[in-house]
Amino acid sequence: MTREITGAQSLVHSLEAVGADVVFGIPGGAILPAYDPLFDSTRVRHILVRHEQGAGHAAEGYAQATGRVGVCMATSGPGATNLVTPIADAYMDSVPMVAITGQVPSAAIGTDAFQEADICGITLPITKHNFLVHSADDIPRTIAEAFHLAGTGRPGPVLVDLPKDVLQAVTAVLPHEVWPPSLDLPGYRPVTRPHGKQVREAARMISQSRRPVLYVGGGVLKARAAAELRTLAEMTGIPVVTTLMARGAFPDSHPQHLGMPGMHGSVAAVTALQKADLLITLGARFDDRVTGRLSSFARGAAIIHADIDPAEIGKNRAADVPIVGDCREVINELIAVLATEEKPDLAAWWHTLDGWRRTYPLGYDQPADGSLAPQQVIERIGKIAGPEAIFAAGVGQHQMWAAQFISYENPYTWLNSGGAGTMGYAVPAAMGAKVGRPDTTVWAIDGDGCFQMTNQELATCALEGIPIKVAVINNGSLGMVRQWQTLFYDKRYSNTELGTHPASPRTGVKRVPDFVRLAEALGCVGLRCEAAGEIDETIEKAMAIDDAPVVIDFVVHPDAMVWPMVAAGASNDDIRVARDIAPDFDYSGDAEVNL
Repeated sequence: MTREITGAQSLVHSLEAVGADVVFGIPGGAILPAYDPLFDSTRVRHILVRHEQGAGHAAEGYAQATGRVGVCMATSGPGATNLVTPIADAYMDSVPMVAITGQVPSAAIGTDAFQEADICGITLPITKHNFLVHSADDIPRTIAEAFHLAGTGRPGPVLVDLPKDVLQAVTAVLPHEVWPPSLDLPGYRPVTRPHGKQVREAARMISQSRRPVLYVGGGVLKARAAAELRTLAEMTGIPVVTTLMARGAFPDSHPQHLGMPGMHGSVAAVTALQKADLLITLGARFDDRVTGRLSSFARGAAIIHADIDPAEIGKNRAADVPIVGDCREVINELIAVLATEEKPDLAAWWHTLDGWRRTYPLGYDQPADGSLAPQQVIERIGKIAGPEAIFAAGVGQHQMWAAQFISYENPYTWLNSGGAGTMGYAVPAAMGAKVGRPDTTVWAIDGDGCFQMTNQELATCALEGIPIKVAVINNGSLGMVRQWQTLFYDKRYSNTELGTHPASPRTGVKRVPDFVRLAEALGCVGLRCEAAGEIDETIEKAMAIDDAPVVIDFVVHPDAMVWPMVAAGASNDDIRVARDIAPDFDYSGDAEVNL
């Protein structure tokens, strides 16, 4: 005899069947039927967040740290629309996530009912796919399809919208022995294996190149291909650059690693791309923050572009050898073919690159007034926490310093909002990462502006036993905006002063808010560091606390800037190592560069 259950029970059974072990969410009227059977589940943990945006970013952090699909849940109307930012963020950064939303009853859809919003229509441009479920019988198949879509091909967010009457309707339980249900996804067949002819042509070009660069993007991490990348790099001797989304895909300490390219990349990485004769582009998308002015980017380079998403190939830069496929399979096939090819002679190229690395390393100045250098703070956190720790950053100066001054030796240890640039990402993403990898130390590197957007999730961490550590890089302002105002707006600091410094011109000697007292109010341990001699001691004190979240207010110099820098819209040839200071080299068209 077939056992009958509600659509809500079917939803929970389906989540259990696809292997979901945690859901970040907030209940509300339309989704409430799902929360009743969720209360009884012994396999799916629900974490009650304080804002739906926090639920979405936590699901992202969980997914990026574990490689599994993250899940968030919200009610209809404003609950669902509060998920829009993390959904857009996940879409830009190809994060596998399933967002489940309640919806008003089917008969009320389109009537402007209380807490109604067309969340499918709203999220259509920022989801890989979305579903409005019309029948409780369709719930198992829809959940199975959502997880399959989110986690295969180019990963991304999928939304499942469930009207309240569908959750309350009666349906038949789907036995575990017939799970998964048959998927109905006509036309969805991601190409994972590359075309052999294209791989052979790429190998030929590599063997004949004299100034090649492996331009590595986040797709290599999504493909779980870090080990294969290292094999490819070491067998060819080709220099490697890792984009902001690919930090950790190749060890920073490896002698072939030139660093991060882009607006705030190292001189060696940025200039290597500009002067290369061949770019082997793996899972990267030639975005504007890497290329600078596109028409001037790597003008002398032929392009091999491998990506699982065919829409990315040729979108911004024409590819001489386009390769559609999963990066791990592409790299493995390249390795096999290159084993029969002559290794390129890169001695002159490496002579040039090593010269750039020696002459223009990353660095920073200590403030003359004895205050904290933010770069030193972040560098010491990385050293003390170690290469096994996970670091989640917000967006702005602190994000760039964390990308520059922490050494990433392992994949999946660097989480950030790269494409959307979402302030407020760090704390909830760190929370999700800690839930997914509870035995790993997780630091959120946040700015005083970003921190004020989502710090309420520290209450979630305190109550749910999620002991993350938060470093607030407190420079008293919206730091990156202030840097641009310094450089491009004649130091006219319009609406960037936050009042979080003790000597704030807006608040006098007060700190608004006082981050230590705020942390304590949210159930965390609050610490403050204002002197360079106290940095290590303060970090070590935080590292010793394992039973509660910790927040450190690092009060840093307000005028520190992120360098190197390529101004927005400028050519990468115009990189500056400090204000009005450009690298002193004259590229003459061959592999030798006069430094």
